[in-house]
Amino acid sequence: MSQESISPLRQRMLEDMSLRGFTPDTQRDYIRAVKKLASFLGRSPDTATVEDLRAFQLHLTATGVQPPTINATVTVLRFFFKVTLDRPETTRHLVFVYEPRKLPRVLSPEEVLRLLEAAPGPKHKAALSVAYGAGLRAMEVVALKVCDIDSKRMMLRVEQCRGRKDRFAMLSPQLLELLRDWWRIARPAVWMFPGRDRISPMTTRQLNRVCHIAAELASLPKWVAPHTLRHSFATHLLEQNIDIRVIQVLLEAETYCPPTPDRGADLLPVPSPVRRERAHSPPIRLP
Repeated sequence: MSQESISPLRQRMLEDMSLRGFTPDTQRDYIRAVKKLASFLGRSPDTATVEDLRAFQLHLTATGVQPPTINATVTVLRFFFKVTLDRPETTRHLVFVYEPRKLPRVLSPEEVLRLLEAAPGPKHKAALSVAYGAGLRAMEVVALKVCDIDSKRMMLRVEQCRGRKDRFAMLSPQLLELLRDWWRIARPAVWMFPGRDRISPMTTRQLNRVCHIAAELASLPKWVAPHTLRHSFATHLLEQNIDIRVIQVLLEAETYCPPTPDRGADLLPVPSPVRRERAHSPPIRLP
């Protein structure tokens, strides 16, 4: 998009977001939400009134938009009117919607094995194995570099993950051997899982597509995605009676595994060296 095609209003909002360090993806999401408001109004979004915004949220609810999307839109509009337009009172009727908490859907260890074995190639099998064996998000898997594999400390370095924080993830001997096998085949120079041009990393969309292909070949449900492996990683550790706080530390999540009716956090007394200054973590067995 050329500089001349950007309206002064959008340019000011972009500048406001840049000043606050918003990532390009976040900026695109914010702009998209404001454009939806403009489309609903049929005029410039800065002309919206209190009743216009209330009508817009009612429209979102009536058209079946899910609570997470509605809440994200409310956040965007509050930023737009408070920061960019300096009219915070305009959003006083916008409200956040309650989001029901649901237990994540997971695969059994046998189903994970079938999924990994059905991966269409060694690169894809290694990438999906990292998602499961280290509990990484899809964006963290594809951003993994060869230099992030620390075989001496048995850790994976995850740079600028969610919340723009660096962290370390567990690396089991089985996963390390699998990564070495892939490296011997392709000899990647920078990215552990390069894309088709071998210069850029594989995209999360490509990883999702590969996961869906493997799930179909393994006769697994259509809802299986790379993040399902992260949920499965946490659940399988929980089923091995690993302390729930240890799992939260491994995943860098504050509240990842809610207690279930038949198993609560008080039934997980197993100590872990993770609590002792984030030392080595007990390896999970990969298929």
